[in-house]
Amino acid sequence: MPCYFKSREIDLYLIIMKKVLSIYIVFFSSLIIAQVKDTLPSFVDDYYLIKNGDSLMIQLNEVSVLPKHKFTSKVDVHYYYWFRRKVFKAYPYAMLASKRIDSLNVRLNRVSSKRKKKQYIKRVQKYLENELTNRLKKLTRTEGRVLLKLIHRQTGKTAFDNIKELRSGWKAFWYNTTANLFKLSLKSKYNPELNNEDYLIEDVLQRAYIDEALIYQEPKLKMNYVSILANKKGGINVEKYKKMFAKQRKRKKRRNTRK
Repeated sequence: MPCYFKSREIDLYLIIMKKVLSIYIVFFSSLIIAQVKDTLPSFVDDYYLIKNGDSLMIQLNEVSVLPKHKFTSKVDVHYYYWFRRKVFKAYPYAMLASKRIDSLNVRLNRVSSKRKKKQYIKRVQKYLENELTNRLKKLTRTEGRVLLKLIHRQTGKTAFDNIKELRSGWKAFWYNTTANLFKLSLKSKYNPELNNEDYLIEDVLQRAYIDEALIYQEPKLKMNYVSILANKKGGINVEKYKKMFAKQRKRKKRRNTRK
């Protein structure tokens, strides 16, 4: 790609990020065009596995209330722990988003003047831009997608609906259209019962809560999460990420052959 277009893409990224940051107030929609590429899982870490028929069952940090993980290969274990790191990185931002939205709504309900509401929103936007923009720019596409799902889980509303309520339906539509260009959607809903990636997110969260590796925050999206995990019986499917990295390797190989 010519440098000119690459530069224009970066400029668009920075402009949109700041605009979405302002529109969403709570910061996290800036991730819609995260530029950091996902990197391969580490295949160096040695996880302790035991054979059980045709599957491999992990013996790390197992808890009695959840079914044991079942992996089809040791490679899948590495991909699971790669994804686990993505969830761990995104979750604190989802928690913060939920807190900020609650705080913002409480304060706005106390203000009757539209002018004063706008002034307060601008102050909040300025603070969050200064504090969080640089950190959110470092999220990968996968981390951004996970964060959008977690936003729905923790706030009870999608990013699209939050923007629509806080500003306008037109703003929500425009920023979602922009997100679509980068294969993300502000309308992303969290459904671990039907969506495999959401199930993996929930599996990571529930085990992390029990291990006290993550701080528990009551989700506003109410589901029987433990029951959903129990029904899956510990099955882990990471084929999506294996295919994603296989495509990346093919693209890289094609670029190298052209040089």
